[in-house]
Amino acid sequence: MNWVMIFCYKTVLTIRFIFYILWEICLSNLRVSYDVISLSPKSRPGVISIPLDCETPLEISLFANIISLTPGSLTLDISADKKTLYVHSMFVDNDVDALRKELKDKFEKPILEISR
Repeated sequence: MNWVMIFCYKTVLTIRFIFYILWEICLSNLRVSYDVISLSPKSRPGVISIPLDCETPLEISLFANIISLTPGSLTLDISADKKTLYVHSMFVDNDVDALRKELKDKFEKPILEISR
């Protein structure tokens, strides 16, 4: 592929990802708001570790900041070797692996697709 096609492809992916993030922020806002005002909250807060496929500081920063942007989740720390991200989530169910996979599929994979 020539550079023009690659640039157009990456631009489309980036715009689509921005709208996807905005959609996820809206959904997260609704979920957190409902949990806060409901009489029987369903939140189960916890801290999880997410192994990173991101390698560059830009990829890691984008991933960590997007997680923190969505209500109900907050990036706490990154390991010294830059291979693990620690995230506090308001909704940690019994299946922590499913939450890890969900965050990686929703946010990390698109970041890697755009940046590489």
